[in-house]
Amino acid sequence: FLDHGTIPLLGINSDPMSEEHKIVKKKKTDERTSHGALCACTAANMKGKLPRILHGGGILSTRSRIQCIVKSTFSETRLVPALNDLLIANPSPAAVSRFRMGSLKEVKEPTPSLGSMTDPSYLPKSQYGTVTRFGGKLYDVDNSLNVWSSGLWVSTGTGSSAAMAAAGGMPMDVTSDNLQYLIREHMIENAVNKNEMKDQNNALLKKGEKLHLRWNSQKG
Repeated sequence: FLDHGTIPLLGINSDPMSEEHKIVKKKKTDERTSHGALCACTAANMKGKLPRILHGGGILSTRSRIQCIVKSTFSETRLVPALNDLLIANPSPAAVSRFRMGSLKEVKEPTPSLGSMTDPSYLPKSQYGTVTRFGGKLYDVDNSLNVWSSGLWVSTGTGSSAAMAAAGGMPMDVTSDNLQYLIREHMIENAVNKNEMKDQNNALLKKGEKLHLRWNSQKG
């Protein structure tokens, strides 16, 4: 649904692989046709299926989406939630994406001492500086890691079978509440803690967990 659940969106595969083509080519799939993983019907059977769906014959299910907040010095931008995946990378595929990655943990708002209201030093420190704020709440960045790579994939269970799977990610149930991230082409050859960094290349984010990225490249 679009517009806060008021407008239904129905996917129709306009270029599916025909049964006749399967017999002639003896293939289950054809890369020249549309996969249509999220489509409810195809151009071949929409005449029979579409009326049934429009009159209540469809099966509704809940899918998780990705919420991304882009924070600058003076503002926060809440992006439209994504159903499949997000790619966070340099606009140029040949350029290196540099960022620091970690998990966000909410911390208690400290009580400043008298005279320190304008002094930011009373705030608790994270592993790489002061804590950060999102939506007015304080968060500490835990398990932070400097990354030089080709970017970062983040996907839902729905999107885990697409670009995430092609990049080497883990299979997920489409109804899962978890998210998955994968660092693309992580450059760790000369790292001292190579094995530790490799363990953080690909992992699941459980419901309620937050991933924090501090972008260190000029573009992205």
